[in-house]
Amino acid sequence: MPIPVISVAQMREWEKATWATGQTEAEVIRLVGKCAAAHALRLTQSDDLILILAGKGNNGADARAAREHLLDRRVDVLDVRDPGAEQSKLEALLSLDPNLIIDGLFGIGLNRALSAEWVKFIETINAANTGVLSLDVPSGLNAETGATEGAAIQALVTLTVGAPKAGMLKSAASPCVGRLEVAATVGLIPCPFKSELNWTIADDFRKFPPQREVGGHKGTYGHLAIVAGSIGYHGAAVLAARGAQRAQPGLITVHTMESAYVAVASQLQAVMVSTWKAQRDLSKSYTAIVVGPGLAADDIPGELRDWVQRHWRESALAMLVDASGLAWLPAGRVREGAVRVITPHPGEAARLLDSTSKEVQSDRLAALRALSKRYGDCWVVLKGHQTLIGRSGEVLINSSGNPFLAQGGSGDTLSGYLGGLLAQPPLQSDPLKAIAYAVWQHGAAADNLQDSGRAWIVEDLIECLGSANS
Repeated sequence: MPIPVISVAQMREWEKATWATGQTEAEVIRLVGKCAAAHALRLTQSDDLILILAGKGNNGADARAAREHLLDRRVDVLDVRDPGAEQSKLEALLSLDPNLIIDGLFGIGLNRALSAEWVKFIETINAANTGVLSLDVPSGLNAETGATEGAAIQALVTLTVGAPKAGMLKSAASPCVGRLEVAATVGLIPCPFKSELNWTIADDFRKFPPQREVGGHKGTYGHLAIVAGSIGYHGAAVLAARGAQRAQPGLITVHTMESAYVAVASQLQAVMVSTWKAQRDLSKSYTAIVVGPGLAADDIPGELRDWVQRHWRESALAMLVDASGLAWLPAGRVREGAVRVITPHPGEAARLLDSTSKEVQSDRLAALRALSKRYGDCWVVLKGHQTLIGRSGEVLINSSGNPFLAQGGSGDTLSGYLGGLLAQPPLQSDPLKAIAYAVWQHGAAADNLQDSGRAWIVEDLIECLGSANS
């Protein structure tokens, strides 16, 4: 099950409910320390130097508890009560050039401005340009609001306990939080709260997609139409098609502009390629449509806009619109029961909402809700750091992916892959699961490539797409 995003007050209630069962704080601290050590080991190599900075609260105890599990690493621990008195010790330890810092200075209870001594202490850590693993919350960040209290650690990874706290998901907090990981199994009782925002984890996709029937055939798994590609932008159609192949629908046909036909067709084998025609009725031969990648040339026929609008409003087929196709979407109601998906990045979302990227990023959930409402209660994949997935009701936050997904063609690949899943009739009964799985797989493939140490490109991403273990 996805993990609910909670407030600091709810976290405190959760802890009290856990202690009431007889579970002890000491045992939870031990388990958090063990989990923190596991993350630190993944971020370092044998004989690397790890510096543990431990404050006076439970956050510091969590950090100290990690030490016993770091047996093949060199470890220094600095207990920090008075930052002014410990400043020179910090500078001396940083001069040893540690490979990782474990930050256990402040926990989620911080809600006041830091003293000048604390600000200097934290700024010294940030200036060292050393990777930091922050426990529960980057020290100095308000976990409720996402604001910094004068200064905050800029973490490489934040390992938060139990569940994400609301402030840590604010766009303004992301430079401090870095990659957010959740220590979900540390001895707490099941979370007693529900939330409109929920954090996805790999286990959410166990046994998905389901096993295929032994007697299945191409028709069982659908036929995807991809309307994409124009002169100078033919690569987007090819990437979308190859992404779709990784989802393994029964059949895929790319309908491209006549000017791009040769360039697209010459790069695809198992995918059929045709020129787009306004009068073609896709409802008889297909189970889903993807529209938009690479439709950016000057010679796009005006009939295509009308075609997109008509199918968006009326078609019974699942339909995903991305990239250039987003500009042609009609506002208002769509056919009841029809699956509709849009996958904008923040700039595209801003144009659809007559807003700005900054405004979209300042409240991504509100932007997603507004987009869905404007375009017929459609499913929205609001791309970016911690991609949001949903419409009215529950919204999921994707936990996978990294900044190296910011490459041309990455979004086209995702559109094709997601379309390939939605084209399959066995997967159409739960669109949210299929959409969330596609987004998670896309990000997890990028994470696996990044962990390999390769300087990878989108073509490598396609090779790995769909192979991440859940």
